[in-house]
Amino acid sequence: MIALAEFEKRKNWLVCVDSDGCAMDTMDCKHIHCFGPCMIAEWGLEAWEGEILARWNEVNLYTLTRGINRFKGLALALAEVNGKYRKIEDIDDLTAWAEGSKELSNEALKRAIAENPKSRVLQKALSWSNAVNEKITALPEEQKIPFAGVKEALAYAHERADVAIVSSANLGAVLEEWEKHGLLAYVDIVLAQNAGSKAFCIGELLKKGYDKEKTLMCGDALGDLQAAEKNGVYYYPVLVRREKESWEEFIRTACDKLIEGGYGGDYQEKKKAEFMKNLGA
Repeated sequence: MIALAEFEKRKNWLVCVDSDGCAMDTMDCKHIHCFGPCMIAEWGLEAWEGEILARWNEVNLYTLTRGINRFKGLALALAEVNGKYRKIEDIDDLTAWAEGSKELSNEALKRAIAENPKSRVLQKALSWSNAVNEKITALPEEQKIPFAGVKEALAYAHERADVAIVSSANLGAVLEEWEKHGLLAYVDIVLAQNAGSKAFCIGELLKKGYDKEKTLMCGDALGDLQAAEKNGVYYYPVLVRREKESWEEFIRTACDKLIEGGYGGDYQEKKKAEFMKNLGA
């Protein structure tokens, strides 16, 4: 897949699509079976496992913090553990890095460890992240599938617009999952965790010559909405537990409104309101 520096605009419209929880029905299984349990194991939190895992899933799946970067989620969770259950060594190092780093990835964390080699929490965060990646890779294939209607929606969009994956997930996992299900045929560029934040990636894509009024970000989390708003582009929500319905509406209504110039105004405000209500805001 082409790198961002070499990517060139082909069509006048751009549709950006998040991966986990938006196009791929992988978000629940990854958090329930990988992210939370690996944190319990890495920090020895088995004594409070039920409460901590329930809180992890609430923060990462079912509220407005859904879809936050894995290291931001880890920093939040461990800060709560530190205050409620047991002390987490060097917790402030992780909090500061998660809040201040321009890139939140394993490679960026390795650089932070090189600068602060005595920080136990940073070392354990990297160990945790590697363990999460291994567990995700080991998930049964039947648990890593796209939502109903995604392939059709991507094909429909790709006939009219350039399509970019803009995701905070691990690049290898994104490529593997999308390739397996034949989705990469409808994608022009893949921008994952290693490329930078979603807001940064959208901003870099706009530099290729796209009009903001002809650019759309499809996502399922507040970070997707914020990335769209930061760049002044439109947002289309894929609603939690209503994913199939959302992708059907994308084909039936949303994509054509983008192409025809009618996405802004009432329709955009309606979709934002539906999104906020869906996550309990």
